[in-house]
Amino acid sequence: MGTVSLIIFSFMLFSTLDVTGFSMFSRLQGFRYPIPWPLGATMAERVLDSPQWTSEWPYSDEDFKRMDETDDKIFYDQPRLCYHIDDAAVGALTEYYQKNIKDDEDVLDICSSWVSHYPKEWKGGNVVGLGMNEYELSKNPQLTSYDTKDLNEDPTFPYKDESFDKVTCVVSIDYLNKPKEIFTEIGRVLKPGGECFLSMSNRCFPTKAFQIWLQTNDLEHIFIAGSFFHYSGLFEPPKCDDISPNPGLSDPMYIVKAKRKSS
Repeated sequence: MGTVSLIIFSFMLFSTLDVTGFSMFSRLQGFRYPIPWPLGATMAERVLDSPQWTSEWPYSDEDFKRMDETDDKIFYDQPRLCYHIDDAAVGALTEYYQKNIKDDEDVLDICSSWVSHYPKEWKGGNVVGLGMNEYELSKNPQLTSYDTKDLNEDPTFPYKDESFDKVTCVVSIDYLNKPKEIFTEIGRVLKPGGECFLSMSNRCFPTKAFQIWLQTNDLEHIFIAGSFFHYSGLFEPPKCDDISPNPGLSDPMYIVKAKRKSS
């Protein structure tokens, strides 16, 4: 971003803020737009630098309603053997996994499908997929096993406590309409110090994404995902890595992550 563009953007940004620095137009309690300087970290990465969490869970049941409340098994019955982000974003995600998931680690991929985007050369330990479509899961060559389950119907995971070193979820957190229960389960199955990676872009099936996601932007999505970690009480403070490969030219890619507390 050039100097002139940055000045114009900053003026537009601060014209939307009240005297406390909070956006007057965000419907998220405690969310505020990050200051776009000094240069270095992106605005996306600054969203979770000093979040103003409320003392209580800030969301209503209405926030997690969807346009299409019919049985999810019907929607996901048809296999979709395709990518839901573009090739550049896929490449960025795979490269990120290569740097952050070690060989022999046990990994759970929730909302899994025919591809998990792990590096081809990666040699995982127990790599489990938990998803909706059995045919898709059966085509995923990186899974050692898989289970089919509708987490919106029953948000419990069929795994023992402290079973996994990592949990991944690719561009799907916006479809899970019981996030309090889901993040409690993520914390339960992670080993102490284990880490969860939520990858997020700007695409979705709008009829199945929950309402508050459709009413907010990319930066607010990062805040929402980070808040799910926070309110579970099981994780260290969440962070965001912006790994968007070609900003403005290809799909954005954000990783919201948090480590399981050691005790």
